[in-house]
Amino acid sequence: MTLQQVKDILKAEVLVGNDQMGRVVTSGFGCDLMSDVLAFAPPGALLLTGITNAQVVRAAQMVDAAAVVFVRGKRPLPTEPVLEMAKDIRLPLLTTRYLLYDSCGLLYCAGLKGCTEDGGRQGAE
Repeated sequence: MTLQQVKDILKAEVLVGNDQMGRVVTSGFGCDLMSDVLAFAPPGALLLTGITNAQVVRAAQMVDAAAVVFVRGKRPLPTEPVLEMAKDIRLPLLTTRYLLYDSCGLLYCAGLKGCTEDGGRQGAE
């Protein structure tokens, strides 16, 4: 799935990285605990979170995330230094009004797999 598709599905606004909407997202990871992001998010994942500080950008960079989507229409949006940090490392940032659960569900239903080996389908027989 491309970031453009993510943007369309989530009716998102691009904050940083408009020129990168063709980037491919390999999986989705919804979380507000950056320690869990560092422990479990694979490279190429789309990080969905309600946290809008610099630690999110740093964590996304460390796991080589494809992009970050800020959920819940968070206000305030990331500060200018956070946006600049994302621009510097070419990390797309988007924002959506959908809640974290809804955002993940919409993307999952559109075919974006989760980050577990079975794509989050464990026990769904």
